[in-house]
Amino acid sequence: GDPGNPTPSSNRRYAGLKPGELPTCESLKDTIARALPFWNEEIVPQIKAGKRVLIAAHGNSLRGVVKHLEGMSDAAIMELNLPTGIPIVYELDKSLKPTKPMQFLGDEETVRKAMEAVAAQGKVQK
Repeated sequence: GDPGNPTPSSNRRYAGLKPGELPTCESLKDTIARALPFWNEEIVPQIKAGKRVLIAAHGNSLRGVVKHLEGMSDAAIMELNLPTGIPIVYELDKSLKPTKPMQFLGDEETVRKAMEAVAAQGKVQK
């Protein structure tokens, strides 16, 4: 398959299938199922060891972590606007629960513009 396109449709093992018989992208549910084991197995031990951890990830992977930390519903996480390229800070207690709401790092104007850009994605331009 194409390493730049890890979807099943780019994998030669599925070459005999017709277009439309395989997914072309990963659902949020799939992303969360992939992200949470990484969170639990790789990130949590680092945090418990007292380290500050920086996670750089795609928006849906971050949604999986945020959904887990905040205990958000599927509907709520779909509505959450995570601005691209704006760091998010969480402070966690001993049980790894947020002690206060997520905080975006950046000046208000930069964060606002990034959120507007995300909100505009997928909207039809007139």
